[in-house]
Amino acid sequence: MVDTEQYLVKTEPYYRAVGDEIDMYQAAYDVRMPVMLKGPTGCGKSRFVEYMAWKLKKPLITIACNEDMTASDLVGRFLLDINGTKWQDGPLTVAARIGAICYLDEVVEARQDTTVVIHPLTDHRRQLPLEKKGELVNAHEDFQIVISYNPGYQSLMKDLKQSTKQRFGGMDFDYPDTEIEIEIVQHEGNVDKTLAEKLVQVAHRSRNLKGHGLDEGMSTRLLVYAAQLMSKGISAEQACKMALVTPLTDDPDMRDTLDAAVNTYF
Repeated sequence: MVDTEQYLVKTEPYYRAVGDEIDMYQAAYDVRMPVMLKGPTGCGKSRFVEYMAWKLKKPLITIACNEDMTASDLVGRFLLDINGTKWQDGPLTVAARIGAICYLDEVVEARQDTTVVIHPLTDHRRQLPLEKKGELVNAHEDFQIVISYNPGYQSLMKDLKQSTKQRFGGMDFDYPDTEIEIEIVQHEGNVDKTLAEKLVQVAHRSRNLKGHGLDEGMSTRLLVYAAQLMSKGISAEQACKMALVTPLTDDPDMRDTLDAAVNTYF
């Protein structure tokens, strides 16, 4: 038996709603609709899923997708031990058995032949065939699949098939409006409002550079990191360099541009 307690979100995660996303997700969960979250890196998709799992009091199993992930990594495999071979369920199978919310983070990073294994779980069948074991797992009534990805990094090589996309209800995420983002940075970074405002202004400058030297602007997550460093006594210049500038780019000219934005407000 799997201990479902280990997958429960015990304490309420901080999540600041920016619209009707909580009600929309609640309705989707009530009908067990698979959900697809689309939005830029660090805008709150994973925190939202964690918050909803806490709110719904359901186990949450998160899978960080990558290009080396195989179908066996998701569904399970036979392992050798002292007594011979035994089957070990993968995280997707565990989620289906115990009625967890299974969250596949950055699903486009996984190979397309791997993501196909979720198809039978995302339609009326709600089943997972374990071909190697010869078992058909009927998903628990509470089971739900949630996937997320960043459309900004889409390409012909890294995109979901239409046959996968059309199995999900979609929710768009983006960086919060200015006042809400300031509130989030202030709360999560443990800094005053003035400092949070300056960080958000720097982020806006960087986001305007998306497609003009930057693949992505500064995320809300990075702003929180910078604020947390400042709350520990690190200077604004050093904190911004470590949390905002260095992670974004290696291009010397672009770093100079971002440094100039930081210096404008600090």
